[in-house]
Amino acid sequence: MAEHRSMQRAALLDAARSLLSEGGTEALTFPALAERTGLARSSVYEYFRSRAAVVEELCEADFPVWAAEVEAAMADADSPEGKIEAYVRKQLELVGDRRHRAVVAISASELDAGAREKIRAAHGGLIAMIVEALAALGHTEPRLTAMLLQGVVDAAVRRIELGAAEHPDVIVQAAVSLALHGVRG
Repeated sequence: MAEHRSMQRAALLDAARSLLSEGGTEALTFPALAERTGLARSSVYEYFRSRAAVVEELCEADFPVWAAEVEAAMADADSPEGKIEAYVRKQLELVGDRRHRAVVAISASELDAGAREKIRAAHGGLIAMIVEALAALGHTEPRLTAMLLQGVVDAAVRRIELGAAEHPDVIVQAAVSLALHGVRG
């Protein structure tokens, strides 16, 4: 019985990922989850008390996986510049990944304080990794610079998500160039 429940829970989370990546937060509704999984709507409520609870669990499942990939890419780089480039490139490379798309949809949405706190904590882990590389480059305000750098990454993510005029590779290159060379390019 417990195994069956955890399979249904996993199916619900997977359906939630799809709905988020297809239509953003508005698409994530209990009727839609019920329809996707073939469960009765009342069954969905047995697993999750609210949309925020679904989102919170998705964050707990997906953020660490996503952050670990960014961390691994940074660990492979052997200079502070290389680490910064890996940080930017890997996040943008993951845009096509359903997990990442779900996470992006979640970050932009209205959530309860508990879910927001979990997202902040997960983002904090990524920011901490980049602060170290920026400090090694001699930045006097590495934490502030890290926040601003993440802003560049987030803007590039949105641009790729929107299917902007530029090819995604061009957007990635521009973001990396901005991260490494500022506006001088």
